Amino acid sequence: MLLDKEQIIDFLRSLGRNDEATRADAELPDKVDTDKDRGLLEKFGVDPKEVLGQLGRSFGL
Repeated sequence: MLLDKEQIIDFLRSLGRNDEATRADAELPDKVDTDKDRGLLEKFGVDPKEVLGQLGRSFGL
């Protein structure tokens, strides 16, 4: 699954993890493949399911 880098950065910031968000902004590609880029996501402590869950709540799902 592809996620926009901004979604991941917003997720990290929503958790108060601003330093990690800044590093993720510098290191992640614009489109993050949750399978191919799993190692990068783990580096920042990001579970794609949590990001998607936050998106769903934003849209009232």
